Amino acid sequence: MEAMVKITAQEVNKLRQATGAGMMDCKKALVEAEGDFDKAIDVLRKKGQKVAEKRADRESSEGAAIAKINDDNTVGVAIVLGCETDFVGKNENFVALANELAEKAINFNSKEDFLASDFGGMTVADKLVEQTGVIGEKLDITAFEKLEAPYVGQYVHINKIAALVGLSKEVDNAETLVKDVAMQVASMGATTLSYKDFDPEFIAAETEARIAVIEKDNIELGRLGKTLKNVPQYISMAQLTPEVLAQAEEAAKAELKAEGKPEQIWDRILPGKMERFISDNTTLDQEKCLLDQNFIKDEKMSVAKYVASYGDVSITGFKRVSVGE
Repeated sequence: MEAMVKITAQEVNKLRQATGAGMMDCKKALVEAEGDFDKAIDVLRKKGQKVAEKRADRESSEGAAIAKINDDNTVGVAIVLGCETDFVGKNENFVALANELAEKAINFNSKEDFLASDFGGMTVADKLVEQTGVIGEKLDITAFEKLEAPYVGQYVHINKIAALVGLSKEVDNAETLVKDVAMQVASMGATTLSYKDFDPEFIAAETEARIAVIEKDNIELGRLGKTLKNVPQYISMAQLTPEVLAQAEEAAKAELKAEGKPEQIWDRILPGKMERFISDNTTLDQEKCLLDQNFIKDEKMSVAKYVASYGDVSITGFKRVSVGE
């Protein structure tokens, strides 16, 4: 009978540092591999594959959202390292792994290329399988977004939402501007930059759907004797042509006349009425378009107006990733 290979504490610790596996798992792997370090890693990886196969149908609905920017602020990446439970998602070692992965992800243009890249002698995909075995939960890169611009900044909200924003150029206090706008992206969930990006067919379908919902709500509100919601004619600035705005102004003037307001004070009242008309009829823009949203730090101005306060600079693009989405 052959004597069992003696495994030292130093060897166990080396394997633990390399893989993150527990002490007993590392010792068992080294014993099985008869002290061969590379074979022991393979033993742990195979264990991870078995665990991963068993948990393949599980959802990685928790995790950590991380954003990283390169040294010259021209490239940013945001990823979500997904796991199954919030307990693991908040674990210090798990978050450290997510940060390490994000640092490497910035060098790749797609999730596929990133997963196939080297991570300490194995691919990122294999590392995730290995760590699935270590942690006992399905790990996956559930989101991957990259952004390039003359100046890129980021904001991360408690490792649950990460946002990237690009500027057309670097300006004074660019770091503050880009962080504020990235915070807006994280908080308000815009999906496009401006109403000008919308397809006319999308706006038409969305208008019909939104009006139908409000009219349905109003039936119930009327039955309960409550104040009815305003039913907008439009939902986007893209629909507010010069002709539409001119008609709205004429309607506002007729309203002022009917109220008996002296014509000489109309100029003071009309801007507010037109502002209200535009606000009531651009709900899609306010929800979906970053530049058209009210700025969260000062709701009296739009994001576009806030950006303009920094001078000749514009937002070139943005990305957002979120745990569980």
